[in-house]
Amino acid sequence: MVEADAANTGTPADLDTAWRELRADDDIQFSEVPAVPTPPQEVAEPRASEPNWLTDFFDWLESVFAPLGRALVVYWPILQWVLLAAGIVLIAYILFRVFGPDLAARRSRPGAAEEWTPDAEAAIALLDEADQLAAEGRFDEAVHLLLQRSVGQIAVARPDLVEPSSTAREIAVQPALPEKARAAFSIIAQRVERSLFALRRLTGDDWLAAREAYAEFALAHHGLRT
Repeated sequence: MVEADAANTGTPADLDTAWRELRADDDIQFSEVPAVPTPPQEVAEPRASEPNWLTDFFDWLESVFAPLGRALVVYWPILQWVLLAAGIVLIAYILFRVFGPDLAARRSRPGAAEEWTPDAEAAIALLDEADQLAAEGRFDEAVHLLLQRSVGQIAVARPDLVEPSSTAREIAVQPALPEKARAAFSIIAQRVERSLFALRRLTGDDWLAAREAYAEFALAHHGLRT
C-alpha cells in the first residue's frame, strides 16, 4: 500500500519519463488510423415514366367518372326505382312483340265469321271504270285497278288487317277475312303478280276471271249482277 501511494505521488519529472516510455512502446499505436473508404453505391436507374398521353387519359377518366360516381351514390335511392321501371317496360315490350301478334290474331278470329261486302254503289262504279279499261284492251290496268280498290275497301272494313307493308299475297290469306273475300282477292292478286313479276301481259280471260271473282264477292250478297 505504501509503494502504491508513492507511485501515485510521483514528481512531474517522473510522470514525463513514464509518458515518454509509454509513447516509445511500439505495441501501442498513437497515430491516426486512416479511414476505410466507403465503396461507391450503385445509382439506381430512374424508372421510365408513363407517357404523357396515358397520364392525361387517366386524369381525364378520373375527371369524368369521379363526379358520376359521387352522383350515383347520392341519387341511387331514386335511380334504382327508375332502372326497375325501365326494366319492367322493356320486358313488357319484348312480351308484346313476341306474343302480341298472336293475341291480336286470336281476337280477330271471331270477326272472320262476320260477312261483309263493299258498298254496292262503290263496287258497281269500280267495275264500270275497270270495264272501260278492259274495253280498250288494257287488261293489266283493269285487273290492277280491281286489286288497288279491293285493298282500299278491305282497309276501310278491317283496318286491323292492312298495314303499309302488307303484300297482296299476305292479305289474301288473312284468316280474319270472309271466305268469299279471300277467294276473290286471291284470284285478283295472282293475276296482278303474274303481270308485274312474270312480265306476262294479261289476256281477256284473265280480266274476266278477276272481274267475275270481284262481282261474286261484292255484289252477290246484295243480289246484284253486272
